[in-house]
Amino acid sequence: METRELTCIRCPIGCSLKVTVDGENVTVLGNHCPRGMEYGKKEVTAPTRTVTSSVRVTGGVLPLASVKTVPEIPKEKIFDVMRAIRSFTAAAPVRTGEKLIENIAGTGSDLVATRTVEQK
Repeated sequence: METRELTCIRCPIGCSLKVTVDGENVTVLGNHCPRGMEYGKKEVTAPTRTVTSSVRVTGGVLPLASVKTVPEIPKEKIFDVMRAIRSFTAAAPVRTGEKLIENIAGTGSDLVATRTVEQK
């Protein structure tokens, strides 16, 4: 049996959670809403994150465009995703919501632009 103490990040309350894992059973205490229960269980069994960063843009009015992963990626893939982002360059124009990299680093998630960068 393992017990972890976490702070829920699903809403502004920031509940202090006590999550106990006993084989297949996961118990979450301290949550004030169902989102805390969901967060606690997911965080100890299969943690995920949204990666936000920026990519280089050639021929644009700005040198960078902000991006994020959609949906969240497995936490252990963050460094693989960041390597892929660092090695990628987009050509202007880049549009908000545009899929720049499909299935980034084999995660099943896409890298999507969160800022428009017009062409020079």
